Formats: sequence, C-alpha cells, structure tokens
Amino acid sequence: MPLLLALLILPLVLVVLIPVGLIQRIRRGGMRRRARPSVITLNAVAVMLSTIFFLLGALITGQWIPMVLSYALAGLGVGAALGTIGLGLTRWEHGRGPIYYTPNQWVVLAVTTVVGGRMLYGLWHAWVALRNGIDQGAALAASGVPLTMAAGAMVLGYYLIYWIGVRRRLRAV
Repeated sequence: MPLLLALLILPLVLVVLIPVGLIQRIRRGGMRRRARPSVITLNAVAVMLSTIFFLLGALITGQWIPMVLSYALAGLGVGAALGTIGLGLTRWEHGRGPIYYTPNQWVVLAVTTVVGGRMLYGLWHAWVALRNGIDQGAALAASGVPLTMAAGAMVLGYYLIYWIGVRRRLRAV
C-alpha cells in the first residue's frame, strides 16, 4: 500500500516542482559562468544530437499529423535567430586567467517563458480533453502536437546556435 501511495503522489510532486524549476532556470540562466572548453563542446554536441533526433521524430510524426515537420523547422529557425541575438548580447570577460561569460537574462527569460507557456497550454489541452471524452480528446490532443514541436524546436534552435557560438568565440580567443 505505501508503494501505491508513493506512485500516486510522485507525479503530483513533479508537477508542483515544475514551476520551481522554471524559476530557478530564470534565476541561474543569467549568471556569470567560467568558460570551460570541454563543457561547452559537450553541450554543443549534445544539443546537435538532440536536434537531429528531434527532427527525425518530427519527420515520423508527420506521417500521422500534418504540418508537424513544418512547425518544427519554423521553430528551429526562430530559435536560431533567438540564439544569435542571445549570443550577441552575451557579456564576455577576458583577462588574465580564465574567460567568463554572462548570458543575457532577458533572452533566458524569453526562452523559459516559451517553455512555461507550452506547459500551461498542454495542461489546458489535457483538461479540455478530459472534459470532452476520449474521441474528442484524442483529436484535441493531436491538434496541439504541431505547437509542441514548434516550442521544442525553438528551444533546441536557441541552444544549438548559442553553444556553437560560445564554442567558436572561445576558440577565437
């Protein structure tokens, strides 16, 4: 019985902790960081791989839900533009010893707001689907997939361009 109770409470705890994680992301996202080449390279490679798998997923999903790949590519483009802006607004501190950089807090806020907004949109979709029943709920859930893909692609596009740019900037110094 305690295991069953824990399995029921765990998802609720996770849902409650999501806003806390978003607030922490905003607070810590604009902090000054030491530029460590190995960490930056690892971030760039990980985001590249994530983007490749994401686009493959969008391609496969597009077989059942139209326009998903188009939304994903559009989101990737918007994210790339935002990553370029964020990279341009990043403060760099050169001097003797290590290099430090500080991402722009407003750009971090914009990206985090998209993620939070998408989560709220998903909760609203789930609520309406539960109220309308299974048949209408499935159609409603499918209608939100392109926007979900666009939001996810925007975040990936931002971080892809940002980490590649930070890596290039660090190599140039």
